[in-house]
Amino acid sequence: MSTVADKLAKKSSHKTSAKQVRLRLVYIDFWSAVKLSFLAAIAVAIVTVVSFVAIYFVVTATGLVDRADEFFASFSDGSILLSNFVSLPQVLAFSAVVAILNLIVVTVLGAVMAGIYNLAVKVTGGLLVGFTSN
Repeated sequence: MSTVADKLAKKSSHKTSAKQVRLRLVYIDFWSAVKLSFLAAIAVAIVTVVSFVAIYFVVTATGLVDRADEFFASFSDGSILLSNFVSLPQVLAFSAVVAILNLIVVTVLGAVMAGIYNLAVKVTGGLLVGFTSN
């Protein structure tokens, strides 16, 4: 008598032929590209704000701002201080502005890329992509 394990071993020893499919990418939906690029831009914006804040904390922890203040005070009358321009609220505001600009630019670039690809497909016929099943 054969067991279930023997039947499974026989079944797995047969090689199945892998089916291959060749597909042509001839259209990218404009709104799908805009939504996807918007989500990618949100991720980049979050990383931007977090990295600006992290860099600010590292710079203040190392005392680099104080050294820069001493440097500026050495050749000026002390009226120009870097610490007046670099504080946590100012860094947060600047990083928010950069993140919002990045959000707009990346979203628009995603839309433009989809449009350019859709126009290029009319000339080239699209991108040929091969798939296989294992």
